[in-house]
Amino acid sequence: MTGDYLDSPTPIALAHRGGWLTDDSGRVRTELENTALAFEHAIRLGYRHLETDVHATRDGALLAFHDETLDRTTDRDGRIRDLPYSEVARARVGGSEPIPLLAELLHAWPEARFNIDIKADNAVEPLVETLRRTGAWNRVCVGSFSQRRLDRTRAALDRPVATSCGPVDVARLRFASLTPVLRWLVRRGVSCAQIPPRTHGFPLVSRDLIATAHRFGLQVHVWTINRPAVMARLLDAGVDGIVTDNTVGLRRLLRERGEWDNPPPSVDENREPGV
Repeated sequence: MTGDYLDSPTPIALAHRGGWLTDDSGRVRTELENTALAFEHAIRLGYRHLETDVHATRDGALLAFHDETLDRTTDRDGRIRDLPYSEVARARVGGSEPIPLLAELLHAWPEARFNIDIKADNAVEPLVETLRRTGAWNRVCVGSFSQRRLDRTRAALDRPVATSCGPVDVARLRFASLTPVLRWLVRRGVSCAQIPPRTHGFPLVSRDLIATAHRFGLQVHVWTINRPAVMARLLDAGVDGIVTDNTVGLRRLLRERGEWDNPPPSVDENREPGV
């Protein structure tokens, strides 16, 4: 296993894009994904692992942002890779929150661990440079839905960094007669398989897959699970982590099972949320 990213008790709770925000009345806010406000909410709940995505602007600024365009979640539009950071910086998620730079998040919560999904080819070099500049090698896990992009990132990293399985890696794990290949993956720094319960209607998570992953020292994290009943079934099956938007619900379930060991960190209550 590479680095310190997974050196914590399991099951691991991961706040997907920061997770849903809830106020004192229990009202849920879903429109502020991947904002400093969302991440701070998860931190205050006691989450130590935060999931996010990265895109790069035309001039190489690395953003914590899911979509390739600004259109869906902000008050501006345009393709991020075509825009300079000076323009993207004026966008507001949900009409109120700025898009954070990944480096800002790493600096704001130095004890948090970040799961980073590389969403664009032009984000590979800025990500490597950001990790080099911040020294955050041992508290991130890097993944991608593009096997080619993930392999390129692994080759570009000049320090050991935890990575999750790409699509081809997952297929190798699912049909695990390829023992030498799986050992090769572990040597390359693959630390975990982060997978949905099903893909193209085909069940992906199974006790056999979990057992195979564990045999090679790999953790299995399942995304994106928001229903407590499904969370419970997966935990009973032996998964090592759950990625969720429903941060309050997962914390409640883990507490009920005696598996929540994440006391909220000391937070300056007078500090305004955000970076």
